[in-house]
Amino acid sequence: MPKPAATGPQRHGSASGEPIADTLTRDAAGVVLALRRISFLLERALESSYRIKAFRGAAATLGALGDEELAARASAGTLQDLPGIGKGSEAIAQAVLRGEEPDYLVQLEERESAPLARDGLDLAALQRGDLHSHSDWSDGGSPIDEMVMTAVELGREYQVLTDHSPRLKVANGLSPERLRTQLQVVAGVNRIVPDGFRLLSGIEVDILDDGSLDQEPDLLEELDVVVASVHSKLKMESAAMTRRMVAAVGNPRTNVLGHCTGRLVTGGRGRRPQSTFDARAVFEACAAHEVAIEINSRPERQDPPDDLVTLALELGCLFAIDTDAHAPGQLDFQQLGAERAWHLGVPAERIVTTWPRERLLEWAARR
Repeated sequence: MPKPAATGPQRHGSASGEPIADTLTRDAAGVVLALRRISFLLERALESSYRIKAFRGAAATLGALGDEELAARASAGTLQDLPGIGKGSEAIAQAVLRGEEPDYLVQLEERESAPLARDGLDLAALQRGDLHSHSDWSDGGSPIDEMVMTAVELGREYQVLTDHSPRLKVANGLSPERLRTQLQVVAGVNRIVPDGFRLLSGIEVDILDDGSLDQEPDLLEELDVVVASVHSKLKMESAAMTRRMVAAVGNPRTNVLGHCTGRLVTGGRGRRPQSTFDARAVFEACAAHEVAIEINSRPERQDPPDDLVTLALELGCLFAIDTDAHAPGQLDFQQLGAERAWHLGVPAERIVTTWPRERLLEWAARR
């Protein structure tokens, strides 16, 4: 995994505190940094995935070149002969090699680098990790190492990789065999990440119609964190949905109840009403089993709704402020979840993502 470079949420958000322009070097590393920063800002703004994929692909292509070859191709005007390099990415590379900050990056910084949230920034700063994220092993847009580098750059102590489970074929859910292979990849990543950070193994496992979990029980026990979510039959009759969710929460392998209502309130996928269930019964089960209720930070979800967060708070539930990120830039969505939690009065000590890693792992393994 390459050494992390500054891609954080703000213009002055690099690990060393310098503006991004001051971290650009006139070589392949500087070009890659600029392209990654552009991708990050586009992702956190929920821009076109096609454009983002093009910039990240260009970063991979140019990053594979040596400094001498990159300079030679730039001088000869042959960068566009390389696969995935178009006018835009060539212009960015040429600017960096001249010692300039690319115009497109300057424009993005001005438009997109401000904090995503206005309130609750102190609570956002207390978040040590994120329990819900996806890679290109399922329906995420980037490889595991890119998600990890960005998590490190954002100052996380841990990031949980939670790709989907087998039944969610539309999201390329992981079979038991693929998940076992991924566990080996996670172990390999943890041998090279910086001190103070750890990639935790996990899954976003489907809650099946009867409340069972969509993965081999013994394999679930090998994971650090299990997020259980409903992805199908969201219009199930209320009593049946309640039984389904209570059963999943009662499963000793469940740590987090993900985006519990399944609603969509905005965005490109349109709107979707929330599922109906007896929230008091479900949240009482969460409190009894110490299962955290996810405050999903995605702008299009904002799940649970405010009234259900308030109910869960009254019932003594734990919470996890998660990004449900499907791209590196979306890891910054945690600000939005923290803002909602702050407005609703959720105390930091009840939010498991504020806990140190060892405490989190002890909680996750307790059952």
